[in-house]
Amino acid sequence: MHAFKIIVSVLLTLLSLALVAFAGFFLWGALPKKEAAEPPAVLDTDAIFAEEPEEPPVPAEEPALPAVEPDIPAEVPDEPEPAAEAPTEPPEDTAEEEAAAKAQAWLDSMSLEEKVWQLFITTPESLTGYTRVTLAGDATKAAIAEKPVGGLCYFAANLVDREQTLSLLGNVQTYAKTKLFLCVDEEGGLVSRAGSNEALGVTHFEAAQVYGQRADMAEVYNVGKTMAQELGELGFNLDFAPVADVITNPNNTEIGSRSYSKDPAVAAAMVSAMVEGLQRNGMISCLKHFPGHGSTETDSHEGKSVSTRTLDELRETEWLPFETGIAKGVAFVMVSHLTNENLSNLPADLSPEVIGYLRDELGFTGIIITDSHQMGAITSYYTSGEATVLALQAGVDMVLMPQNLEEAHQAVLEAIENGALTEDRINESVLRILTVKYQFGILE
Repeated sequence: MHAFKIIVSVLLTLLSLALVAFAGFFLWGALPKKEAAEPPAVLDTDAIFAEEPEEPPVPAEEPALPAVEPDIPAEVPDEPEPAAEAPTEPPEDTAEEEAAAKAQAWLDSMSLEEKVWQLFITTPESLTGYTRVTLAGDATKAAIAEKPVGGLCYFAANLVDREQTLSLLGNVQTYAKTKLFLCVDEEGGLVSRAGSNEALGVTHFEAAQVYGQRADMAEVYNVGKTMAQELGELGFNLDFAPVADVITNPNNTEIGSRSYSKDPAVAAAMVSAMVEGLQRNGMISCLKHFPGHGSTETDSHEGKSVSTRTLDELRETEWLPFETGIAKGVAFVMVSHLTNENLSNLPADLSPEVIGYLRDELGFTGIIITDSHQMGAITSYYTSGEATVLALQAGVDMVLMPQNLEEAHQAVLEAIENGALTEDRINESVLRILTVKYQFGILE
């Protein structure tokens, strides 16, 4: 009996110990644990975590916020500092104001003779006296110093190959104190001074009429974009394009396939796209030939060219492409030599009435340039001096290729001296010229 009591006592003791151990185990599990050791300072950046979970998608309407640095308040102010929202490019109005202010400062530094020279775009042959210019060396440098014209216009005969053209245009620009408009007629089709020469490495585009038949604005924009890039790489900064004329006379020979369409709405759309393609990509564009050359029969290269279109007809048809080009911010408009007897008895580029419609009704504030003053519609009736003074009196800003450059320049100086023109009138045009040069980075 005594042995039995000992056995029972031992069993109870063992059971008590088991219960104590079991309770201790649970109490130990509930106690807080010591934090795990810090990870190593350098991780193996070559490790590949194949099963790393993907980040949850971010809703499109509410982008994820950037992490906030410790020393930056997490609360965003209602009105952030202006500098934080400054655009990478200045607003258009501000850029124009800055260009105009710089242009005014440059104008104030110029002599009267320098200002008058800026009114002309001429050929390198007329500038230097050489019969064909393919190089810009000492003779060109001396001529630019003596006659600092506003620009030079180059034709196929001046452009031999890519390397020569790069050198020609690059050199002449370095010689000019007031940097130059370097111009070319590159429309496509028959009028392709650069594109017709494979050695220049630029695209030869089809005539405007072909693109007008397809009426694809995106295609025409890309034509302008490519022209701007390729011509700009050569050194040009002004393309006398696009043609904004609407063909209303089937016997018209001067414009023909250079026009986008007989339909003014199609022509207007194509002109708008071309201007945008050129100027968005750094090439100055020039609409031509105001007030619309599609109704004439005589070629103004040969002599007097007459249009009988009424003002209402012009507003409904010829002027639509000019209006869309102007709305796109075109920098230049070229005025033709045609005589519209319903508007004026003078060639359009010598007519205050025609220039008045372009300025006042169509609202064009850029540079108005004449067509070439070497054409028969001018040279058969006027001297270079007479035509230049009449154009400036009418409100034109620049005269293109006077037959006698020195005579034209001298005539302007004499007109200022005798009161037929004023220096204020000259300043008005030169300010426009310089402003466009600043806007397109020709002057800096």
